[in-house]
Amino acid sequence: MPGMSIHVVDVSRGVVARGMRVEVLRVAPVQAVLADGPVDASGVLAAPALMGPEITRGRYEVRFHVADYYRAESVPLPAEPFLEVVSYAFGIDDAAQHHHLPMKTTPWGYSCFRGGA
Repeated sequence: MPGMSIHVVDVSRGVVARGMRVEVLRVAPVQAVLADGPVDASGVLAAPALMGPEITRGRYEVRFHVADYYRAESVPLPAEPFLEVVSYAFGIDDAAQHHHLPMKTTPWGYSCFRGGA
């Protein structure tokens, strides 16, 4: 099924990152905000636009609000956190394919890649 899915896991605590704000933007050819909301209880960003015709060939950016998530979870962070907002820029060439973006995070690092959903 074409589209995009995003799944976020807090690997420092072994839980999904429920409540983390995630923004999904199409950067080119036409700029648009496709989604902006919290990760749900299953660790997924529930955004109907990500499964529709809005996902086309082009450039995209996903922004993960890491520090705000850890603050809301009462995880101690330094006054100036190492990761505030992680921005992940990527391209989609074949919009007929599904693009799954798993994100694994801690207050000190992250991994984001195209998975095989």
